[in-house]
Amino acid sequence: MNPSLLITGASRGIGAATTILAAQRGWDVAINYANDVKAANAVAEQVRACGRRALVVQADVAVEAEVLAMFAAVDREFGALNGLVNNAGVVDAPARVEQMSVARLTRMFAINLTGSFVCAREAVKRMSTKHGGAGGVIVNLSSAAAKLAASNQYVDYAAAKAGIDIFTLGLAREVAGEGIRVNAVRPGIIDTDIHASGGQPDRAAQMAPLVPLQRAGTATEVAQAIVWLLSAESSYSTGAVIDVTGGR
Repeated sequence: MNPSLLITGASRGIGAATTILAAQRGWDVAINYANDVKAANAVAEQVRACGRRALVVQADVAVEAEVLAMFAAVDREFGALNGLVNNAGVVDAPARVEQMSVARLTRMFAINLTGSFVCAREAVKRMSTKHGGAGGVIVNLSSAAAKLAASNQYVDYAAAKAGIDIFTLGLAREVAGEGIRVNAVRPGIIDTDIHASGGQPDRAAQMAPLVPLQRAGTATEVAQAIVWLLSAESSYSTGAVIDVTGGR
């Protein structure tokens, strides 16, 4: 039986690219989405075209009850879980800290940080040899903003992603003896729809001259790093954060 993988925020961008590449490499994939079921179903069709099983499951990772229902659906469909990619995330419109409302901050941290904690918690319950599991792999999505701080744009997003970095290291050390590896990928300027959701659809093109490689990255380039971390080829890597930033 093929190994099974849950990818949050998998209907577009990096999540969709990772889903398709993982299916090509032999994974059955649970495709989580928040709102766009049509896009999620289109990704699922590409997974099935690779001869792999696809499960489309709606959940807002900021809502614990929905996360629990999502994992229950994965249990029913796949029986076991071998991998988790914590990819779901949001940005907001550029703002200075003194302009940020508590509602904005709550949403930012609930989706980008707390949601990853809760999904990882549920994955560990299923994967850890301590709990009777067979081990597994978790890959978290950080951001170059965690190092660059994103001043005058979205310090809140940067702070949430910096939290992902230390969460990755802490969890990796916590479960290393239980058959679970935990790593992260830190993308830079990547040409995906997330910029439009923050009100800056042309941001990738505008920022490209600031990147040493003089271009934005692609979702597939990030997916390649994620899928490598999911694979046995990275079997001695845990607690690592890989930059996919074009040198920025």
